Amino acid sequence: MIASDSFAEFLREQLAPLGRVTMRPMFGTTGLFCDGLMFGLVTDNTLYFRVDDHNRATFKEAEAFPPLNYKKQGRTIDLSFWRAPERLFDEPDELVTWARVALAAARRVAVKRERTAPRRTSRRSRY
Repeated sequence: MIASDSFAEFLREQLAPLGRVTMRPMFGTTGLFCDGLMFGLVTDNTLYFRVDDHNRATFKEAEAFPPLNYKKQGRTIDLSFWRAPERLFDEPDELVTWARVALAAARRVAVKRERTAPRRTSRRSRY
């Protein structure tokens, strides 16, 4: 389920120090974006931040909760988004710190995708 209007507005206000935070519905959730990079997801008004090998230690506290996942062909597929602890909503500076770390992970993912994306060749004749 997508984020409620009030929760989305709360997140925009809290995460304003990151820059322009935008949100859009994605596959029944709400994606959180900054500078065109998805650094978080919201489902059922629960915030999840992007995690990778570089920031996993920073998000150690979030390991207490299952990562965001979905079912596919009878299997559970875990996504690289971990639930933000509820206490962060009472600690705005720390919430922004976690968001910055997640945004850095989103940048690393984007760079990795650019490097592994197949190069397109022109269809125009070279002659």
